[in-house]
Amino acid sequence: MEFGNITIEDKLGKDYTEHKVFEELTFYSDFYESLSFSIMNWMSQGTKAFVNLDTYAISSIKGTVNSISQILKKGRINDSYALIRKYFDSTFINIYSNLYLQDHFSIDNFIVEQIDNWRKGTDTIPEFRIISRYIKESQTLLPITELLKKDDRYKKIRDRCNDNTHYNFFHNVLLNDNEIHNPNRIKYLDVISFDMQSLFIQHFAYLFYLNDHYFMSSDYVDYLDLGMTPEDDSQYWVAPFIQKVFTELINKKRPDIAKEIKENTKMKLE
Repeated sequence: MEFGNITIEDKLGKDYTEHKVFEELTFYSDFYESLSFSIMNWMSQGTKAFVNLDTYAISSIKGTVNSISQILKKGRINDSYALIRKYFDSTFINIYSNLYLQDHFSIDNFIVEQIDNWRKGTDTIPEFRIISRYIKESQTLLPITELLKKDDRYKKIRDRCNDNTHYNFFHNVLLNDNEIHNPNRIKYLDVISFDMQSLFIQHFAYLFYLNDHYFMSSDYVDYLDLGMTPEDDSQYWVAPFIQKVFTELINKKRPDIAKEIKENTKMKLE
């Protein structure tokens, strides 16, 4: 992007355009792309969908992450926070739909109407407040919820998202102007880096605690497709891209969550 002969780097500075947040957003985007493809063949029990609902939900979330990066690169910090709130919402909707299906699917309730109607476009998903309460009151997810509630970071993130979306303070307005001098831009990128990392970890923790089969590598199925006998316990092998995130991010930043996930899965996480 150029302002006449002035580039965005000239305008915002190299410290801005080469900030670590852009590499981190690419890391999250790549993960979601790989995950969307790898879970495609898992059935969404409780719906009439032919393809796993999460395949499309995850690819949509990837698109939001990419949009956050693109808007940030233009120096529109305020607009980026509106998209971060959308990312927050979409990850909770993703967890809610999975949890609700698991809670209500049975041999006597083969189609869970609330989620299937949402899929078909004949009904809306509940509002965020209801979704959030449902997740946080879930006994299934309670161990993860308790760990995520160790501090108030998620409340503060939600507040920052709302402040920017609704222009609650005048400085939120100024954050969308990339032509004015703002000595705090790098600090805002630091905060966004923290916020996105926290939200990504929250999504990862809830999603895989509910669906530990999503950890699975393709090796077991590959053996079967080739007409070969799978190696012992290969159904518990973890996909390399998931292990990478678990090792480089979850283990390092939230070892408490990593420990809880490892202790409640048969998957061979390292």
